[in-house]
Amino acid sequence: MPISRVTKLYSVQDAKIAPLTTDPTGSTPTYGALIDVPGIQTMEISGDIEVKTLRGDNVKLDSNSSISNIQVAVTHAKLSLDVLAAILGGDVTDSGTTPAQKSVWDLTADTATLPPFKLEGVTPPNGVDIVGGDLHWVLHKLTLSAFPDLGFAQEDYRIVSFTADASPLLSNGKWISAVINETAAAIA
Repeated sequence: MPISRVTKLYSVQDAKIAPLTTDPTGSTPTYGALIDVPGIQTMEISGDIEVKTLRGDNVKLDSNSSISNIQVAVTHAKLSLDVLAAILGGDVTDSGTTPAQKSVWDLTADTATLPPFKLEGVTPPNGVDIVGGDLHWVLHKLTLSAFPDLGFAQEDYRIVSFTADASPLLSNGKWISAVINETAAAIA
């Protein structure tokens, strides 16, 4: 008997992104290495539906709806230069030796490519109705829809956030997946 398709959703424990490296029509997409979204706090998924209405004889005759956008908003507690490079473009370079090491993320006119990426978030074990199980949200192909919220906050922690729009993969048409696991599984 299959597991239940109905569940509660409690919390988010982990999220990772991966650069989309290929998306060939009719084949399998490939992704780069997973990058942790540090201190994940929220992963909010929303969408837009476009409705077309056919009118005639002074009445509504029919209507048709289609998904016009799926969007995700992410907040996380810590800044990651690798995440910035994966979602905005740019380059991260490390230099120096102790005690003068540094990591620098540079975004230039040539490297601001807004590359596509995958995002996967997961509940903690027992964050679903199945004891020991979890749920993964996977958005297969995202592109930033606004510049990330970065900077500082006076006498407080600065929370980092970004929003991105989903597109269906050319390879298989997937926009979003919800995966309920009977046994909790790490993002892979």
